[in-house]
Amino acid sequence: MMKANDPTLKSWITIDKNSDFPIQNLPFGIFKTASLKPRVGVAIGDQVLDLVAVSKLGYFNNLRFDTQVFAKEHLNDFIALGQPLWRSVREKISDLLDASKEELRDNPEAQKKVLIPMSEVQMLLPVKIGDYTDFYSSLDHATNMGKMFRDPANALLPNWKHIPVGYHGRASSIAVSGTNFHRPKGQTKAADAELPVFGPCKLLDFELETAFIIGKPTQPGETVSIPKADDHIFGMVLFNDWSARDIQSWEYVPLGPFLGKSFASTMSPWVVTLDALKPFRVEGYKQEPKVLPYLEYLGKKNVDINLEVYLQPKDGEPFKLCTSNYKYMYWTMEQQLVHHTSNGCNINIGDVMASGTISGPEEGSFGSMMELSWKGTKPIRLPDGSERKFIQDGDTLIIKGFAKKNSTRIGFGECISTVLPAL
Repeated sequence: MMKANDPTLKSWITIDKNSDFPIQNLPFGIFKTASLKPRVGVAIGDQVLDLVAVSKLGYFNNLRFDTQVFAKEHLNDFIALGQPLWRSVREKISDLLDASKEELRDNPEAQKKVLIPMSEVQMLLPVKIGDYTDFYSSLDHATNMGKMFRDPANALLPNWKHIPVGYHGRASSIAVSGTNFHRPKGQTKAADAELPVFGPCKLLDFELETAFIIGKPTQPGETVSIPKADDHIFGMVLFNDWSARDIQSWEYVPLGPFLGKSFASTMSPWVVTLDALKPFRVEGYKQEPKVLPYLEYLGKKNVDINLEVYLQPKDGEPFKLCTSNYKYMYWTMEQQLVHHTSNGCNINIGDVMASGTISGPEEGSFGSMMELSWKGTKPIRLPDGSERKFIQDGDTLIIKGFAKKNSTRIGFGECISTVLPAL
């Protein structure tokens, strides 16, 4: 077990038992304040540890690396230093915050310089994203969509259990949690109409997802194997791949998602390292038929992450739409990455690879409005008496996620965005 993952560790910082950010987590992100330029921070309880300030006080001197990486606007340069260094930095931060270690615990002047209340910071997009891929890897989601739009008896397409299906998305429209967006416009065609029309999307949907951040690049032609896949993953975030279902249904044949997906995606700001999630690994689905050898894996490759989605109407209170779990993924992160590079496609630090909608087997665990309202045939009633088939202007979507085992709870924070009227 990694020392920083020790469930018995306690911090000298007071941390609520339901906090997403105990000492066993220590996720990385980018923040700024009214007086500080963007820089790297680590979440601990309701505080942010300023790694630029920590560096200036000499706490990282023994690690012998260029601490200027912490003064950058993205995590990419820090990530590029490699997995051994990420681990050493996380271990050192764990020591500094450990209640049994006096180095920072007994230095109140240093504490004032390195700790900032979360209420005083603005979180920014954690990585500079060169490329973004979205997968389609939840068995229940793919089955539900197949039942609604194809033959219910043959919901899955023939390739689905043989390859992690995915598509290349639009990196430029990924924004950090708290960034609102305007309802997209586009071509749509009603089933009984002869011709399409242009106008605001009427069937706006969320997609409950997570995403992983690439931490080690490859060269063109190089492939990643299952045993080496985790070496290329820095960590995970929450993700909402907003979808215009009516635009998507008209345009997606024959080349797949385009304008129905490229207008907005929302990412949570804190990157939870793969190392912090190791204690929460669980068995995955039994994959039948047997996958090809390059996709075969041994051990626990899924992760037990509880996921929740809330809809908050304008001037209303949040209402829980669904509760799901990342462990419902049929295809693992490692398999997604391995398949992605199997043709020699190169990957770069900061690339984002999203899970695809995460749905469970029960109606309350479906990860999109398309499924929850069953294509609009089962409206969802909110506490204020209003109904939702899809997302309306003024609605705010809130995604939360956390992994819990015994007394240890590792969270991701929140992934939030509000829909504004079309321009």
